[in-house]
Amino acid sequence: MFNRRDTLLMSVAAAISMVVPAMAAGEAVPEPVGTVDVAKLMQPGTLDDMILGNADAPVTIVEYASMACSHCADFTAQTLPAIKQKYISTGKAKLIFREMPLEPRSTGIFMLARCVTKERYYPFIETLFGHQRQWIETKDILGYLQQTSKLAGLSEQEFKSCLADQALLNKVNAVRERALKEFGVTGTPTFFVNGKKYVGALSVAQMSAIIDSELKTAR
Repeated sequence: MFNRRDTLLMSVAAAISMVVPAMAAGEAVPEPVGTVDVAKLMQPGTLDDMILGNADAPVTIVEYASMACSHCADFTAQTLPAIKQKYISTGKAKLIFREMPLEPRSTGIFMLARCVTKERYYPFIETLFGHQRQWIETKDILGYLQQTSKLAGLSEQEFKSCLADQALLNKVNAVRERALKEFGVTGTPTFFVNGKKYVGALSVAQMSAIIDSELKTAR
């Protein structure tokens, strides 16, 4: 059951994505820039995959993102809500978000996201993407993140302990290094849709075309 903290956090995340662009009819399927072995991509890493949707969905979207990446924030606000509604909530696709921090603040946010409960992981990430400009421009990043973490259920001591967790830091960095060395991820956002690689913030129409193509193949 959700409590008041859950409601506040999820309402903030929802508020940033009220406007969903209409899908363009007949959108051509974007060409992938490469492919990777799906079995290798899905092998367990140093951190458990956080799956949004049905784990048995026929289409698997793996997103590598950095919290300070503006295109990642754009995808989360402008594309993801429609993809959730049409494909993820209907069991056609699942999303796996993987950490690719490109600067220290993103690393800290990813650590905190791993310290909140699993149910609050995605609302926490989406909230901070939605308020990206605020925490990038603030002179008190720790204070800002502590307040956001409090909404997600972390006490002040849990917040401090999380950011001081060297083992967790090493795991987050290992996810990034694996993405770079094994899958050739050099920028964000990078998506793998059933192993096919796409780079950049995909629109609703583009991502829909990609997923629809994969669903046809799976039949």
